[in-house]
Amino acid sequence: MPAHQIDYRIHGASLQALEVSLDPGEAVIAEAGSMIFMQEDIRFDTRLGDGSESGMLGKLWGVGKRLLTGESLFMTHFSNDGKVPRSVGFAAPYPGSIEPVHLPEVGGALICQKDSFLAAAHGTSVGITFSKRIGAGLFGGEGFILQKLEGDGMAFIHAGGTLIRRELNNETLRLDTGCLVAFSAGLDYSIALSGGLKSLLFGGEGLLLATLKGTGTVWIQSLPFARLADRMAVAMAGRGPQGETRAGGD
Repeated sequence: MPAHQIDYRIHGASLQALEVSLDPGEAVIAEAGSMIFMQEDIRFDTRLGDGSESGMLGKLWGVGKRLLTGESLFMTHFSNDGKVPRSVGFAAPYPGSIEPVHLPEVGGALICQKDSFLAAAHGTSVGITFSKRIGAGLFGGEGFILQKLEGDGMAFIHAGGTLIRRELNNETLRLDTGCLVAFSAGLDYSIALSGGLKSLLFGGEGLLLATLKGTGTVWIQSLPFARLADRMAVAMAGRGPQGETRAGGD
């Protein structure tokens, strides 16, 4: 079904938050737990999936898709039951940037890594897609399965750190697998070794790189949450229970 035509505002230059303005009768879908505020007349309802499935079999398939991607079975639907425009706010679960994507501008479909979807206009389908290449499936960091957003309205993705948008014109782009956030559906996606034996052992850039080829759009994050968590774990491992440096440290 056609997506609702929602208005929005993104707050902040970093650690951003999304505010969506809903006219009477309009709705937005979001990942459970992402809401930070809502005005009166906004009603929220937790449902299985994005609400685009019809019939029992369709709903069961929608549940199965979200299980495969590792996401929560439930999504929250926010609708304006009042007579004047009202707002609802969302934020990502970790520090970073939010990017609005008008799906018709990228061919009506967007492929996302796990956890990058934040919210979308009601009527957007949140499904799955399978990598065509076994290397991408086994080593791409998200298995064979990526999220696929389809529709004719607005969708919002989030990324750790700063988000970079690159336009490819029959070009090839290689990047760290964890730094890939999303890409338009027409691009070819694969995974390859990052270099020779010396690079693999001493390069410090990881064993594998994602490769995107063709014409389309790529979104890249400067600080994947997994990388931030690893650095924090290393730092905490070198300190005692009172925050003091352990023996042998600085």
